[in-house]
Amino acid sequence: MDAIAHQPPQMAKANGIELCYEIFGAPDAEPLVLIMGLGAQMIHWDDEFCQQLAGRGFRVIRFDNRDIGKSTRLTGGKPLRAMDLIKLRLFKIAPEAPYKLWDMANDVVGLLDTLGIKKAHIVGASMGGMIAQAFAIRHSERTRSLVSIMSTTGDPEVGQPETAALESLMTPTPEGRDAIIEASLRTSRVIGSPMHFDEAAERDK
Repeated sequence: MDAIAHQPPQMAKANGIELCYEIFGAPDAEPLVLIMGLGAQMIHWDDEFCQQLAGRGFRVIRFDNRDIGKSTRLTGGKPLRAMDLIKLRLFKIAPEAPYKLWDMANDVVGLLDTLGIKKAHIVGASMGGMIAQAFAIRHSERTRSLVSIMSTTGDPEVGQPETAALESLMTPTPEGRDAIIEASLRTSRVIGSPMHFDEAAERDK
């Protein structure tokens, strides 16, 4: 198998901010954008997975969402608390936020504009799936296809997580490197594939 072309992380101006992105695959291959979920950097799209997609004829673009990794950090607004999620789930009271999923979908548009891409396959996981859906709704003319992984539409009556998954995702992040790693592993065991979960590989991340 030929070596997969790989562009290391770079910065791009998009929707008034800067996004850190990385590309796998040939420049003339069909563009495929990977959008990660809440609080997760682009590296959670595994390198080998990205290379496999590129090997199947895609130009794979992964990036850090705003407020994540090396992308622009925004000020203003309050941190999302567990109580905010409970209010949203039980009483449909949306928390205050300095930006919305629509804004994050527009970030993707800005990234594609900077890269000179008119149309792409859009793939999102978890909150990234919601961003992908928002992108496809508002920018159907730029959507080759849509894949929404372990996500939801935002309707409280649709696609609710199991109790164990909800509790794991709502548990506050502990302090200290070792504690954070162990907490991340516990969450991955709950939400990850029971057949393909590789604890050693997850720990190395």
